[in-house]
Amino acid sequence: MSEQFDSGSVGVRMTTVHTPEMTSSPSEFDLGYFGWRVVLAACLGVMAGFGSLFVYTFSVFVKPLAAEFGWSREAISSGFAIAAVTLGVVSPLLGRWIDRFGPRRIILVCMTVYGCAIATLSLLHFGLWQFYVTCFVLGLVGNGAAHLAYSRSISTWFQQRLGTALAFVMVGAGLGAMILPVVAQSIISRSGWRAAYAFLGGLALLLGLPLSWRYIKDRGVIAHEPAAVSHPGMTWQQGLRSSAFWIITAILFVSSISMNGAITHLSALLTDRGLTAGKAALCASILGGSSLLGRIVVGWLLDRFFGPRVAFAINLITALGIFLLARANSFTTGWLAAALIGVGAGGEAATTPYLLTRYFGLNAFSTLYGLTWTFYAAAGAIGPVILARAFDATGSYTSLLILLAAALALAAATNLLLPRYSDSGDVIKKAL
Repeated sequence: MSEQFDSGSVGVRMTTVHTPEMTSSPSEFDLGYFGWRVVLAACLGVMAGFGSLFVYTFSVFVKPLAAEFGWSREAISSGFAIAAVTLGVVSPLLGRWIDRFGPRRIILVCMTVYGCAIATLSLLHFGLWQFYVTCFVLGLVGNGAAHLAYSRSISTWFQQRLGTALAFVMVGAGLGAMILPVVAQSIISRSGWRAAYAFLGGLALLLGLPLSWRYIKDRGVIAHEPAAVSHPGMTWQQGLRSSAFWIITAILFVSSISMNGAITHLSALLTDRGLTAGKAALCASILGGSSLLGRIVVGWLLDRFFGPRVAFAINLITALGIFLLARANSFTTGWLAAALIGVGAGGEAATTPYLLTRYFGLNAFSTLYGLTWTFYAAAGAIGPVILARAFDATGSYTSLLILLAAALALAAATNLLLPRYSDSGDVIKKAL
């Protein structure tokens, strides 16, 4: 069966692929549905992936690395920037490979390289260049060990409960963000930062590889079938001609500068203002916990309310959290700011892939998601560096954080410009 629909000015041909999995019970509303096993495997993979393990623990290593090697905070943050820029550059190509070959193969290769690279950070001896080369490798494979790769598989298994399914995948990132900074700080305090990096690398391999090998595949793919199944939706060229794509991307860009800058410097900022390293790590853990809550709540909301309005509220919450962090001078203010930023970070992680599936379908989902990651990662590289430079120049993060909070609040309102997706969504639903 094939159908035509018009989304804006772009016509898209939808082709249905019928497989036994599509017509057999149980359905996505049942716990016995195989898709929920895919969700669980993806959840644990994301927990150990780039966006959770590397990003959320980075701040607890800033001061230990500076003390060990005498590097400035800007120099250390530049390693994060290298990883982010590299990730952004390769994400469209990685997404294209996922669309072409399916997510499983890409995840297994990338997770293996990623886990080994994290572990080799424990072997830093030869100067800043070694740190930068390792961060470059992490950027090359990072999105193959993150929710970009896993979201493609999840989106093929769910339609009516897609928001909830994506949210539970992102729960893995929330769990990682909540647990891993505290674990890393504890290992650093007892055994040093080298032992902490070795532990994190091993954890990535143990959590990411076995379950991905067993469960991650697109709906309709037979276990031995190497190629990805065709799915309905726009081509990536048609997606790039849509104003909705560029609105989503622009909001993501501003959010990434603000949020990644705040998260990366959270522990350093709070310890500068008198908090102990343990309390600062606890604030980072609270951020992770609230991001977990944000993912679950936002997933529930996305299945019931218009997505752009949900995204508007989430971006405003993030902006408020960044503003409070700029003024934080106590543990109470620090954990409240971290909690609000976490809600925003968790919610945004669920809304972006959800909106992409609703506006553009699954045909080129990973390619378009990869393109949004190019802008997200470029902004993620800018945020930590400009905050570090502001601190190195003035001794304070305050003014720039307030400016970033205001910019994000303005960007949040842009969500209200997104068009309705009901027409294209109805056709995609029928085709599936």
